[in-house]
Amino acid sequence: MTTREAFAQARAQGRAALIPYVMAGYPSRGADLELVKQVLPYADLLEVGLPYSDPLGDGPVIQRASEQALQQGIRVADVAAFVQEIRALTDKPLFLMTYLNPVLAVGPERFFSMFKEAGVNGLILPDLPPDEDPGLVALAQGVGLETTFLLAPTSTEARIRTVAPYCTGFVYAVSVTGVTGARDRLPEGLPELVGRIRRVTQAPVAIGFGISNRTTAQQAAQAADGAVVASALIRAHEEGRGLAEVLREVRAGLEGAAGPVH
Repeated sequence: MTTREAFAQARAQGRAALIPYVMAGYPSRGADLELVKQVLPYADLLEVGLPYSDPLGDGPVIQRASEQALQQGIRVADVAAFVQEIRALTDKPLFLMTYLNPVLAVGPERFFSMFKEAGVNGLILPDLPPDEDPGLVALAQGVGLETTFLLAPTSTEARIRTVAPYCTGFVYAVSVTGVTGARDRLPEGLPELVGRIRRVTQAPVAIGFGISNRTTAQQAAQAADGAVVASALIRAHEEGRGLAEVLREVRAGLEGAAGPVH
């Protein structure tokens, strides 16, 4: 299934797409795949995090998960193997969330080829302004990977016009000017941000940072094509709760609240 097909399928069902997040190697090797099995029935797309020592865009919950995975020796090759295991379970789109440093450390061409072969559809690169290295973006797209970049409520019209064309997977609209983390409500102004993005691209728009419950999911669905759920899932696992409980509540918020067809 392609990325566009996944968003379109959700839209045809009258809802925004649900994009759960899992961290490779968390809570441990093998147990990470068990978490994938919990979230896949609810997922339209799946975001897979590559553990990194300095995840500047992530709040404390995802930082803890990343540290735990790294302490167990998870490396880039292990993440690629994890993706292969997920791909054997599903044909749903898989997006790898990675900071730039691991890409450069492995070597961009080798890194991109490794994950394309493993079964990744696309990359989310939160700390790469794409216009600062368009050659790197072209290299990823050249091996068949879609690329996704972040835009925020503070993004100017000029910035949106610059970044959006590089988003061949979907546009990741950050709900807040801060780090990841579950929130009770999302800030006002998200429909306005998404509207500004949609004026310059046909790519689907997904909202992330703060989706944790029915209320925040409904806010996201009223504005955008999809919602990313990350910290809320890791926190649920830390607290000994099943991930399905969180996903059922979020899915309920996404149903019947989707904005205009795009």
